[in-house]
Amino acid sequence: MSHPLERIRVRNLKSLANEVQKLLEARLWAQVLVAMVLGIGVGVALGPSTGWVAEDTASVIAEWMALPGELFLAVIKMIVVPLVVASVVRGIAASGDPGQLKSTGSKLLLYFVVTAVIATSLGIAVGTLIRPGAYVAPELVAGLTDGQVVDGLAAVTEGEGEGSASAITGAVTGLIPTNPLSAMSQGEMLQVVIFAFIFGIALVALEPESSRPLLQLMGSLQEVSMKVVSFMMRFAPIAVFGLLGRTMMETGIGVLLSLGLYALTVIVALTGLLVLYLFIVSVLGRRNPLRFLGHIRDAQLLAFSTGSSAATMPVSLRVAEEKVGIRPSTSQLVIPMGATVNMGGTACFHGVATLFMAQLFGIDLATGALLALVATSLGSSIGAPASPGVGIAILATVLTGVGIPLAGIALIMGIDQILERFRCVLNVTGDLVACTVMDRYVKAPRTLEEERARQEQLEDADADVVVDGGPALG
Repeated sequence: MSHPLERIRVRNLKSLANEVQKLLEARLWAQVLVAMVLGIGVGVALGPSTGWVAEDTASVIAEWMALPGELFLAVIKMIVVPLVVASVVRGIAASGDPGQLKSTGSKLLLYFVVTAVIATSLGIAVGTLIRPGAYVAPELVAGLTDGQVVDGLAAVTEGEGEGSASAITGAVTGLIPTNPLSAMSQGEMLQVVIFAFIFGIALVALEPESSRPLLQLMGSLQEVSMKVVSFMMRFAPIAVFGLLGRTMMETGIGVLLSLGLYALTVIVALTGLLVLYLFIVSVLGRRNPLRFLGHIRDAQLLAFSTGSSAATMPVSLRVAEEKVGIRPSTSQLVIPMGATVNMGGTACFHGVATLFMAQLFGIDLATGALLALVATSLGSSIGAPASPGVGIAILATVLTGVGIPLAGIALIMGIDQILERFRCVLNVTGDLVACTVMDRYVKAPRTLEEERARQEQLEDADADVVVDGGPALG
């Protein structure tokens, strides 16, 4: 008797792409760029460098300006968890074959780990070469340190022999959420993804009649989540304007200008990562890299506009299947998993930012500390929430892991409002590159044409779930 997974089909998440496709047609990315410029301009005009507004008054104006942005971030973070859980579970159901699912999962995990390590190492190399922290004005650094001395670096470089095994086994055990609801509420996305994966595997092992209600529920959850995302993204330019404006009012244009080399270093590192991805597409994916880059343009523009790889998932799926030519069974599993687990752009940023902070405070990172940096960045970037504003927060974990003062984060928060959108573009690009690699190296029981035909039958049936050999469901 065939496995239940082989007899059940679910509607593709790309069917919800129309919810966010309108944002591309309205050139949301251009609106965001204009909002950035206006936010910087208004923030500088009302900030401390001009003296046009009293400091107390400017502080009040700044908080009210940023309120729409804070609300925007809160709603996006709220909706990311249900969207990712539903997408991972239904992505497993869409794989259509137990053998393909097992092969994809094992290869995908290895691919994500290797590329994250390479991305972090690339960021470290570029940060070491350019040394952006050595060119920041000394008075800015003096204002950050407050005379504090951080001595955690020695413990990182030397390590502790006793208890290291228990620490490792405890960390592995901690990946399994004993309370999934608590993991969801605290934003522990790696735990959430592992829960969703285990739940999805168990769900598709049931007979279709038993799994159907939950799969339909997950489908409804996807639709509601994307409706919220598409509605909130219309306010993205207002959010960007307010958040950047507040930052400029608090810091002034001088801080932004002094971080120009740091921003350039991050962009250079991310550009290098993009070149690496295109090399992978060419060598491992056996595809024309320039043509591939042209095909994924819509997903990249939406990623820049939204700052969230989770919000970009429907368009990423449509691009992967209709333009790049990826099998639906591959893309529907890789894209949702990659949106939370594959954060190459974030990992690369961690490498640059940590080197920048070390140079800022005159800390010489030994080889042991650099290895710790790679390991900490790997653990922090894998499972990071796929929403705006989290990359800078996760950086605190990475800095703590190598004993670097956290005070320097305040210096880069303003410019990170801009840089995080470039990171998101690389994160989404990395997911689509992973699709091309898995599509080539994972064997599937059906050809691309056969899978597309099955998807068309599902759309023609106007059903969310269909059981082969049975009536349409949903």
